[in-house]
Amino acid sequence: MSIEKIFLPLQRFSQYIEALGMLKKYRIDLKTLSPSTTYEFDYKLENEFFESADSNEVSQGKVNVALSVIRASSAFELVFRIKGIVTVTCDRCLEDMEIPVGTTNRLIVTFGDKFSEESDEHIIVPEEEGAIDIGWYMYEFIVLAIPVKRVHEPDGCNEMMAAKLRELCVEDVDEDSDSEIEPPDEDAGRQTVDPRWNALRNLFVDN
Repeated sequence: MSIEKIFLPLQRFSQYIEALGMLKKYRIDLKTLSPSTTYEFDYKLENEFFESADSNEVSQGKVNVALSVIRASSAFELVFRIKGIVTVTCDRCLEDMEIPVGTTNRLIVTFGDKFSEESDEHIIVPEEEGAIDIGWYMYEFIVLAIPVKRVHEPDGCNEMMAAKLRELCVEDVDEDSDSEIEPPDEDAGRQTVDPRWNALRNLFVDN
């Protein structure tokens, strides 16, 4: 076996351990919390946090999370108040853009025999362990707060990139003309384009 084949898996494992260690900062030991008491936690999520998530949804960001944890006997209510700015890819020109995010999310955590996500808001954690890692939940809440349509403000796109994408769309339509485009209308003197391509072109229309 070559050194390269050994080194790459070890490198990936090292990166995974490093990311896991970083996310452990967001582990809360629920067993140590007293009943009928509210606990406040503050987190500042920056580029290192989003890079460790190993996801293409958000590449960078500066987000503040104010977390309130209330224990009521065997149940815990976690309320996340999230506000900040994240960097995502523009759907129109494929370049980075910043988007403000603001959301409030709630989790109910109870103890059980093993970990289970009963619903979007109810999580069971092993009572023997008695702790929860909230790192991934914070990341998910941030991603869900990002608009479905992610485009720059008018005149904010890289026009060279947007023009190239439009050109590629037109070329693809031409290549598929035999199967995807109806024959020319002799009366109208023009051809009808597959409506799926019209939907793609709408991405390039300024709001």
